[in-house]
Amino acid sequence: MSDSLDGGSLYDRCAQEAAATVISAYSTSFALACRLLGPRVRTHVRSIYALVRIADEVVDGAADQTGLPAATQRLLLDELEAETLSAVARGFSTNLIVHAFALAARECGIGHDLVRPFFASMRTDLTRTQHDDASHDEYVYGSAEVVGLMCLQVFVNAGRSSPIEPDPTLVEGARRLGAAFQDVNFLRDRNDDESRLGRDYLGLQDGRHDRTAILDRIDADLDAAAVAIADLPTDCRRAVTTAHGLFAELARRLRDDDETARVSVPAPVKATIAARALAGRPPKRSNV
Repeated sequence: MSDSLDGGSLYDRCAQEAAATVISAYSTSFALACRLLGPRVRTHVRSIYALVRIADEVVDGAADQTGLPAATQRLLLDELEAETLSAVARGFSTNLIVHAFALAARECGIGHDLVRPFFASMRTDLTRTQHDDASHDEYVYGSAEVVGLMCLQVFVNAGRSSPIEPDPTLVEGARRLGAAFQDVNFLRDRNDDESRLGRDYLGLQDGRHDRTAILDRIDADLDAAAVAIADLPTDCRRAVTTAHGLFAELARRLRDDDETARVSVPAPVKATIAARALAGRPPKRSNV
């Protein structure tokens, strides 16, 4: 970091580096995909996911593990949402992660219409443990699809003097990819969700759905997203293709697992998936 940076630039850089630290600590797979993003978009995408990670810690992780009651977790989440919306409006926050997110949001056109549904889904985790189809879809939209849409805003608008609306095909692809990611995570984390948190996002406990049907839906979402990836800006495609490949591999392994352990992708397989993306190979589709 250069001492020649002015105060604003120095603070911005510190905030963005703090966001990068959060991501590298929490997710090796996502950190890998981020490294494949072009520099135009990489910093802003890290900033989005850092805020998402912090909000998730309020309802599922550190805040809960310290013994804070649900009412206090709700208050913390409400305060984080309010600070995020204010920072997007004014361009500054004393919270480094929020500040980094606001920089991305202001440049790339990430508005209240995407921020508010995300926090609404986070609040749902404090009040609802059993989901029907409608509440599942609403939760997935807010917790995952809008995150994909935030990233799409960055992919399309980073570096522009003013943001534009993404193509509808890209919007549909971002939503379907986000939904697939979330449902894969629900299946991976099912044992912990049920035993520790008492949650059933997928309707598996009451027999409304079975794993095969859910995995078929995941494959359909991944296939739809694969078509849209080809239309992304070139400096985003390798990273998104890698993320797609990692979750497609998780979905494949979930079909074969015995449900007793959390499925993961071994490091050599991750490297192969990334290498395919670096070589410009398109995402694999389940029916090809």
